[in-house]
Amino acid sequence: MKHSKFLILSFISSLLVILVRLFQWDLVDAITEFLMLPVWLFVYVFFIIVTVCTVIHLFKNKKWQPLAIQLIAIVMWIYFPFNQVNLDLNFKMHQNKREEIATKIENGVVKPNVPDSPSLIQLPKEDRVLSKGGGEVVLEPKGKIKSILFFTYRGMPDGFSGFVYSPNDVRPLKNDFDGNISEIERVHKNWYYVSSD
Repeated sequence: MKHSKFLILSFISSLLVILVRLFQWDLVDAITEFLMLPVWLFVYVFFIIVTVCTVIHLFKNKKWQPLAIQLIAIVMWIYFPFNQVNLDLNFKMHQNKREEIATKIENGVVKPNVPDSPSLIQLPKEDRVLSKGGGEVVLEPKGKIKSILFFTYRGMPDGFSGFVYSPNDVRPLKNDFDGNISEIERVHKNWYYVSSD
């Protein structure tokens, strides 16, 4: 019975670590970074305590399965590209809808609508999932055309990441969107992933 308890605890703690790691930026967007701190603290402290208990359990009872589950979770946490998987899913799930919004912006159907900010557009309620941190997109004029930033993370007060729609497929510049962009990666025709410090 004790062995099955450790197996269950190992499975739960490992699953929590993996889920939090995979969906941490979605959780941050939903509950803010400040409220995410206790979640991270609980999940990781719980995982550490269970790991220590499984090591003790191994030496006392010669049962290795609970510790093996913990070690697999640790290896995944270190080596598995959770953020990249999350970004790939986000891009693929929302690409068509984002392109639809971008077309509406290009055609003047959707225009800047945030007072005192000619480069911000507050998306309709049903489309706010397309841009984290409040459902706004940012426009960056490039002559007669505009690049559009859909946030995947919107820091407080600085730093952001997101997908940039570039109508003519021109790579964004490091100082676009009033940011200090440190990472620019082409993800698809007319689409770039950017990250700012």
